[in-house]
Amino acid sequence: MNESNKKGLTYADAGVDINAGAEAVELMKEHVKKTFRPEVMTDLGGFGGLFALNASKYAEPVLVSGTDGVGTKLMIAFLMDKHDTVGIDAVAMCANDILVQGAEPLFFLDYLAVGKLVPERVADVVKGIADGCRQAGCALIGGETAEMPGFYGVDEYDIAGFVVGVVDRQRIIDGSTIAPGDAVIGLPSSGLHSNGYSLARKVLLEVGGFKTDTYSDELGRTVGEEMLEPTRIYARQILPLLGKYDIRGMAHITGGGLTENIPRILPEGTKVVLNPKAWPQKAVFSLIQKTGGVDIEEMCRTFNMGIGMIIILPSEQAAAVLADLGADGEAAYLIGKVAAGDRQVEYKAEEV
Repeated sequence: MNESNKKGLTYADAGVDINAGAEAVELMKEHVKKTFRPEVMTDLGGFGGLFALNASKYAEPVLVSGTDGVGTKLMIAFLMDKHDTVGIDAVAMCANDILVQGAEPLFFLDYLAVGKLVPERVADVVKGIADGCRQAGCALIGGETAEMPGFYGVDEYDIAGFVVGVVDRQRIIDGSTIAPGDAVIGLPSSGLHSNGYSLARKVLLEVGGFKTDTYSDELGRTVGEEMLEPTRIYARQILPLLGKYDIRGMAHITGGGLTENIPRILPEGTKVVLNPKAWPQKAVFSLIQKTGGVDIEEMCRTFNMGIGMIIILPSEQAAAVLADLGADGEAAYLIGKVAAGDRQVEYKAEEV
């Protein structure tokens, strides 16, 4: 072959399309810029995101960071070919985690790895991330989209998120002052959130034989719509309460459910007693339980069971917090109390 006719291999020949990456960035720009706070100093495309912390607002600012992903909930997005909400889950899993320490989310970065970079799909995912950032009040100041052919399938991707927030040192909430007699308030979840999907998928899609487009009278929508419901972000509800009330501990109810997450914030010599009848039960959990014959103890240590965030504070302040949340349109419930015990959760159907 004549040397002049030879054509060398390109990155595109190996499965990585640089032009598609550039197109994806253009499509996501409008969504990202809507998240910017005044402290953001950089635009898209730089090597790092700059954020000017206004330290004058804090006596002794402490940065709080968190990272998480969406897990196998992404498989429901693949099955439904719907990608504009899973980004909310990525933000929620990170932002809610730092909220429990009293931190205000400041900025967020994402990592998106794809088998094949489809600009419109990437833009949909980032739109969801931007939506989540606006709900959390934080800026999306950076991210990475990596095309990894041969590592992920052509229609597969994974998301990880990273958040940084700030709290005054003297206002850090760590659970150390929780004491017997304190009240436990629960804020409702939107459903499964982003945990327990390996079990939920096995029960509903395998054992139950449901498809994502199967309409369920019990759920009032399709199984896929229920499973893809985004995780709630609690910043709007929690931040106004900080400093106004003596909030002694908070827990984001993620993997491990109420049973495993609440003890993470309990000091020695305390336990929490919850009344499962104190909050409305969501249909998706009863559907999973009866379809899979899942034991109630397993349900409570796998799923959030309808409560996505809990607040622990002195019992005499509980009514005022519930009134404040209610005035803001937030359903919240007095679901339990703190008692003397050994850092565990007990379930008793009795008045709190």
